[in-house]
Amino acid sequence: MADLLGVAVLGAGHMGADHIRRLDRVVSGARVAAVADPDADRAAEAAAGLDGVTVLKDPVAALDAPGVEAVLIASPGPDHEEALLAAFRRGLPVLCEKPMVPDSTGALRVLEAEARLGRRLAQIGFMRRYDTEYRRLKALLDGGGLGRPLMLHCTHRNVSSPARFTSAMLVDSSVSHEIDAARWLLGQELTAVTVLRPTPSGGAPEGLLDPQFVLFETDGGALVDVEVFVNCGFGYQVRCEAVCERGSARIGDEHTMVVTTAGSAREEVAQDYLVRFADAYDREVQTWVDATRRGEVTGPSVWDGYAASVVAEAGVRALETGARTTVEPAPRPDLYAGVSR
Repeated sequence: MADLLGVAVLGAGHMGADHIRRLDRVVSGARVAAVADPDADRAAEAAAGLDGVTVLKDPVAALDAPGVEAVLIASPGPDHEEALLAAFRRGLPVLCEKPMVPDSTGALRVLEAEARLGRRLAQIGFMRRYDTEYRRLKALLDGGGLGRPLMLHCTHRNVSSPARFTSAMLVDSSVSHEIDAARWLLGQELTAVTVLRPTPSGGAPEGLLDPQFVLFETDGGALVDVEVFVNCGFGYQVRCEAVCERGSARIGDEHTMVVTTAGSAREEVAQDYLVRFADAYDREVQTWVDATRRGEVTGPSVWDGYAASVVAEAGVRALETGARTTVEPAPRPDLYAGVSR
């Protein structure tokens, strides 16, 4: 076990428990050294059966547990800033689930803290960059064969929203994935956002503005639209179509089993993001472990996490005001010049 990267996993909920399973059973070169969650029973359950794991309620204390050499943050977004800053103080490499920090002010503090270190320690968990279909679309657009991208049409649907999900969270939680994917696919920054609100679905909880139609403008003159519908009731669907000068390309059409019987056909639809993007999560964590063991940091940067928070915050303002809202980020530090995007 001395040859394995010891990882502290902060958060043992739906995402954290899946990462614990992944580190233990799927990813090579790493082991779970500590698990922290305010719910002690949940932490103990997630760590059950693993050898040499320290189980704690305090996430910061977990960073000092025996054998911890790196950190995977899968706790709720509001807890990320404290954990990231604590990891920076200890010089620990981090993989942090999105959103890096929900509010742009906190995200800027994290950005400035890492910039002061003069080296990257954190990778942000925008796992769509590791999805096979997204990677093929990125390569196609970068190749230029279809000409300049003019528009991205995106769909983001969930079966149902979690308890206490708010209208703002459709933008700053759900659409944050599309924000990063659009920046990455196009190689452009998002400069303005408008949010349109149709009459809420009858399947949405009372008071939740669901679905929403989000329109982004970019500094390269492209448009990005996102239909986000978190209580569609029938499945988890993520699609993206790039419309370019000389053609278009679409990803996200289900390639699952189709059952034909009794004069009808039925196609399976994923019910959960952990199913749809299982391979992407595996590839993301394996890449992070391999890079960390080499002493490197790759993948989406703290700047990408900050940019997503700034755009999402502008999107929430657009939702609340009904007005087109410009995105006004802080200057990009030299540390992130030429990194990511």
